[in-house]
Amino acid sequence: MPPKKPIRLMLVDDHLVVRMGLAAVLGLEPDFVIAGEAEDAAGALVQFRALGPDITLLDLRMPGASGVEALRSIRAEYPEARIIMLTTSELEEDIFQAIEAGAAGYLLKTAQRAELAEAIRRVQAGGRAVPPLLEARLVERAQRRSLSPRELEVLDYLRRGLSNKDIGVALGVTEHTAKAHVKAILVKLEAADRAEAVANGFQRGLLQLGTP
Repeated sequence: MPPKKPIRLMLVDDHLVVRMGLAAVLGLEPDFVIAGEAEDAAGALVQFRALGPDITLLDLRMPGASGVEALRSIRAEYPEARIIMLTTSELEEDIFQAIEAGAAGYLLKTAQRAELAEAIRRVQAGGRAVPPLLEARLVERAQRRSLSPRELEVLDYLRRGLSNKDIGVALGVTEHTAKAHVKAILVKLEAADRAEAVANGFQRGLLQLGTP
């Protein structure tokens, strides 16, 4: 009986030490082989074109284009590409965007070797690999209505501490309309007040620390 064809992996992470660690750990699995590596989104697409890996492990946070942008670029050319996001982010918005963009899996970098290996084999077999806890959060997210682009804009003004009147001026709408947007945000984010809405916005990844 001929030997089973190994699963060819590509590792994409901007940290060399992380790539080396993954290569060492995954190299212990007899049915895995590291086909190549990349350190950013642009390199990921170039390497994917050249190597055609079976499974790509893709970091979410990288300099320049994000992992989700890299995911979209690869799948735009190769819709059959099987990509697992491997990240430190547990933000609901990050998980949702990655799965929506076509990720076949979403794992945290704290995953044990056995969990990571199992996820790779499951995705190679055509399945999806999302831990139960993250899967539950995706279901909850799907059950809630997302904020509209205008509501996201208003949420950012709330983060800056603007009043309804000031938000109305900034948006070119009446104070009454601004108040209606704020009320809708509180309902969708299940928040009791503006401060909680902003806190929930950060928790869900709708707001980012360090933005002006």
